[in-house]
Amino acid sequence: MDLNLHRRRSLFSSWSSSRSSSPPKSPRFDTMRFSKSFLSFLMALSVVIMLTLILRHKPSDRLTGFADAIHNVTTPPLLEVDVSQHIEIPKDPLLDGLLADGFDEQSCLSRYESVLYRKTSPYKPSPYLVSKLRQYEDLHKRCGPNTQSYNEAVKQLRSGRNVGTTDCNYVVWVCYSGLGNRILTLASVFLYALLTERVLLVDRGKDMAGLFCEPFPERSWFLPLNFPMIKKFDGFDQKSRESYGNLLKNNKIRASMKSLPSYLYLHLTHDYDDYDKMFFCDDDQALLKKFSWLIVKTDNYFVPSLFLMPSFEDELNKMFPDKVTIFHHLGRYLFHPSNHVWGLITRYYKAYLSKADERLGIQVRTFDKGAGPFQYVKDQISACTIGEKLLPEVDASGFTVNPSKNPKVKAVLMTSLVYGYYENMRDIYWEHPTMSGEIIGVHQPSHEEQQQTEKPLHNMKALAEMYLLSLTDVLVTSAWSTFGYVAQGLAGLKPWILYKSENQTTPNPPCVRAMSMEPCFHAPPFYDCKAKKGIDTGKLVPHVRHCEDISWGLKNERLRPLLTVVLTNYFLLIFRIR
Repeated sequence: MDLNLHRRRSLFSSWSSSRSSSPPKSPRFDTMRFSKSFLSFLMALSVVIMLTLILRHKPSDRLTGFADAIHNVTTPPLLEVDVSQHIEIPKDPLLDGLLADGFDEQSCLSRYESVLYRKTSPYKPSPYLVSKLRQYEDLHKRCGPNTQSYNEAVKQLRSGRNVGTTDCNYVVWVCYSGLGNRILTLASVFLYALLTERVLLVDRGKDMAGLFCEPFPERSWFLPLNFPMIKKFDGFDQKSRESYGNLLKNNKIRASMKSLPSYLYLHLTHDYDDYDKMFFCDDDQALLKKFSWLIVKTDNYFVPSLFLMPSFEDELNKMFPDKVTIFHHLGRYLFHPSNHVWGLITRYYKAYLSKADERLGIQVRTFDKGAGPFQYVKDQISACTIGEKLLPEVDASGFTVNPSKNPKVKAVLMTSLVYGYYENMRDIYWEHPTMSGEIIGVHQPSHEEQQQTEKPLHNMKALAEMYLLSLTDVLVTSAWSTFGYVAQGLAGLKPWILYKSENQTTPNPPCVRAMSMEPCFHAPPFYDCKAKKGIDTGKLVPHVRHCEDISWGLKNERLRPLLTVVLTNYFLLIFRIR
């Protein structure tokens, strides 16, 4: 039951009772009536002024404001569909200018065909972001692998001398951790490259080249195999003497030094220390500008902390006026499944999902000891999906008769390393009729039993399943799981998050609606660079808050439109006066 509605009803009942008693009027009553009327007039006047200010802006600004206001209206989850599904409109494979044209379509089918499988996104990239991407593509073409500028920069790296930054400076992403982490961190490092005008080069590891198409025109994003540092990548860790954190700790690097190393290793994984975290301070960024080569190893989506850095604030605000669309836009720009993976995706979608009236994605990942499946997790999935009306209840007696000749069909796509959660839900909806008359089909593409990060085929299936989840209408994901973060970001959906269980019991409540589709930064710094002391970085700005699934994590949140805030406060105040 809606507690706010209950309170309003109680207030309304008490107000009505007081009116029915009809007490004699008094001067105090007239004064109160005048005060309420005057206050209502002032609030109405403020709304008129606000509307006038909004209408002064150009039409696109007005539409954006009203679209944001509409987006924040609470609606039943399954009704969150794009109205364009009822209108035949041409599909835009370039996603409102997000993607560059000029690629060979056959070399990367997903780049041009993905719009045929996904609803049109309501989130449009800003013109400034589009211009930054085109500028970056020109930079990558001029400075990417096997160009004269790249060859000269590598020659400097081999010499061991730092001759200062040049026209072409680089940030190298080291392939590390599971596939979900890799996708999120690669997006983070690419955003950092955009902010610092560096060229992103990607360590291909064992399987990155087989997973994704090239995102940039004419020039590869993959680090050439003869790059002189590749053999050192696996050995880089928190104790590496080349790391920026250790150089700071041992007082071996300062901005005033005339002789600096030829490169810096940035250790930004979950085990980094306070010195490593100085990366997120503006003064340290000024020092990092002196290096042509930065090598980054991370398993964190560190984007929220970039939004807390004053030196990046203006650029980020212009690129992403809607603060919850960072991974949504960067993910769709960077990550196009290879033709082999695209085949896995499209064949499965056409066979099991395409003909359904609605599609529900459920991603299950547990971190408890043991292989599973666990009964308390089965109960949690049912409590969330049925309690939030994402799936219908069943009639265990089996007497329910479906009178409809054309019942609604809902496809449930489950992804998990374990087979048992799918089996449990499949049997429930196979053995019992639904109370609503809906037909529920449950599907699971694979069950690998355990994560096998180093196996290319395993990661191809994982990428296919992330992408399939992103093609659903509603999502349920698991707390702490980067697999789910990727799916929700690509889809542009706010998922229902299954809480992490404690003591092998079903959480109550079993799940919570995410505040935004942005991923969570699991291990953010809690440090005030100016004051040089600890601080709660989840309370510094309104659009960076703590995550629903990890209380110490950070994620970007949408700010409510000012008009919505004014109207909400107005009606709440009227109820309080009454």
